[in-house]
Amino acid sequence: HSTVVATASQDEGASCAARVGAIEYSKKATSRMAQRQRLDDGGSSEVRMVPKLGARPREVRRDLFFLPRTMSAPAPKKIRLDPFQSRCIEAVDAGESVMCSAHTSAGKTVVALHAIAKSLAAGQRVVYTSPIKALSNQKYRELQQIFEDVGLMTGETSVDADASCLVMTTEILRNMLYKGHELVREVQWVIFDEVHYMRDKERGVIWEECIILLPHAVRFVFLSATVPNGVEFARWVAHLHGRRCHLVTTQYRPTPLQHWALPAGGEGLHLVLDESGTFHPASLAAAAEQLQRSAAAQVGSRSSPDLKRLLTLLEREGLEPAIVFTFSRRECEGAAMAARSLATLP
Repeated sequence: HSTVVATASQDEGASCAARVGAIEYSKKATSRMAQRQRLDDGGSSEVRMVPKLGARPREVRRDLFFLPRTMSAPAPKKIRLDPFQSRCIEAVDAGESVMCSAHTSAGKTVVALHAIAKSLAAGQRVVYTSPIKALSNQKYRELQQIFEDVGLMTGETSVDADASCLVMTTEILRNMLYKGHELVREVQWVIFDEVHYMRDKERGVIWEECIILLPHAVRFVFLSATVPNGVEFARWVAHLHGRRCHLVTTQYRPTPLQHWALPAGGEGLHLVLDESGTFHPASLAAAAEQLQRSAAAQVGSRSSPDLKRLLTLLEREGLEPAIVFTFSRRECEGAAMAARSLATLP
């Protein structure tokens, strides 16, 4: 897969320039990188990374990622980094903002963990923002299991608001900026999770205002799904605050994406699009034919057996855990009722 690195910086004038370099990690290059020289410091590794185009090669210790001692985990956990993670962590170590754009489950959270650990080790405060309350609650629980000094602030809940690491919704941060909250003067790093929400026509202005109003001394970590205008975004951030903003993106998808169809009243799952992007028209036609022959109720309604049958099939095929999306509270309640008889996840 490939990793694209862009560095946006503001020069002495008001203009903003961007230098973009692409790093192609072919199988041959990956094989060469795998030939690592073992060191004598407890089994760590050293690897020669290919830097941005036009720069001189240099030795970097980014082959393994160690959870820092500031974390409350009983023992360090070693994680072998992907190239895009290494690039992002280099930017954080340099004290410069970075946008990490990658597919779901690619490992963007590692960059956020490194920024948080770096801030806590230096006695600085850090803010982790997310677009919705449910995600903020989830991130709070995850970070609390790793770090000792974590708080939560949403519109409904406030836990340890004086903590060094605060998890909050983006709206809460925006309100703090409006009020001139003292936290704004103390924070060193702000992590924007799911920053691609900025493209939303109704809520995107919240992210714009936060980035504009935050002090120039603040550094940013932007975590995002792949976006088409990442270079433009990095240039904008660099122009606002007069400092570099790196863009690191990869098209590699570590979690295979497949599209399956279960027609209401039909039998079995039909693979419509596999992980290689190959479309299977025969499977789609078979699913459509079963759907036309069926007079079953809508999937998700209280009287429909299809949701329970779907969950049973996923469980039988070992495809759980699964997330079921519905478009109303009533349908959500119906889905929960239909799944009552299934075994809970361990």
